Amino acid sequence: MIEVKNLVKRYGTHLAVDNISFTIGQGEIVGFLGPNGAGKTTTMNILTGYISATEGDVSINGNNILDNPGQAKANIGYLPDSPPLYNNMLVDEYLQFVCKIKKVAKNTRRGMIADIKEMVRIADIGNRVVGNLSKGYRQRVGLAQALVGYPSTLILDEPTNGFDPRQIIEMRQVIKNLGKSHTLIISSHILPEVQAMCSRVLILHQGKIVASDTTSKLSAALTNNSKMVVRLKGRKEDIVKAFEAVALFKKVVPLTSHETDTFDIEIEGDDEDIREAIFFCAAKNAMPILSMGTADLSLEDIFLQVISAGGISDAGNH
Repeated sequence: MIEVKNLVKRYGTHLAVDNISFTIGQGEIVGFLGPNGAGKTTTMNILTGYISATEGDVSINGNNILDNPGQAKANIGYLPDSPPLYNNMLVDEYLQFVCKIKKVAKNTRRGMIADIKEMVRIADIGNRVVGNLSKGYRQRVGLAQALVGYPSTLILDEPTNGFDPRQIIEMRQVIKNLGKSHTLIISSHILPEVQAMCSRVLILHQGKIVASDTTSKLSAALTNNSKMVVRLKGRKEDIVKAFEAVALFKKVVPLTSHETDTFDIEIEGDDEDIREAIFFCAAKNAMPILSMGTADLSLEDIFLQVISAGGISDAGNH
């Protein structure tokens, strides 16, 4: 579990992190997002104990990073965007070295390394030279070193960097499996991957948290019920014609049919709640509404809207 309270980091007159607070519980996989210069890397460096904060507190599993740095750091595994590898070592030699510097007991190292290699799917490359590995495999070895010592918290910076599409899917599953027993923070510029892997996102902008929630809740907050997906009973042509005739609806997009004699459409208005207008249009045309819900924005849409608006109301620090 990670607890951050009133965290501030100044570099001279520059305020890199501006009084942020958040909590991430065990088993959560949280996306840590923001444009360049938002304060992400600075915050991650503070969480790992690499740099100190100007003000505020960070606790990892109840261990304050300043008051009890040894215990706090023992609970953290960190994969930076460029993995800290030694190119002249064999993979197994490197992982043995990491075990040594993390003070893993000698009698448990062999079993731990075998287990971790199986987890990140590098069991068959233990005798290969690190420098001869592809970028994707080097990234996996970097993840393996973060797992040495079985830390409860993992901080992963661009974990799928250098992966091909098949490797990305495999790593996504690895990370989801790790989330069953670890607290994970994932920073990535590949927003669809963050959306696929993470249960929640934290978005930083100019040193502040400007959004913190699930993508579905952030989407609902940003659309204000002005963009809905509706399933109606009736013929596609009749449904589209009826809703296109309503001036309030600026866009009516036919989707598909999921049930006999029904059709789904996406309806968008001008930043106002359109649910009542949908109801009255359906009633007027004798088209029963079978379901209606907010049309979810993609994480990329959410990110761009939040950053351009400088945050959303009640973003909250969870």
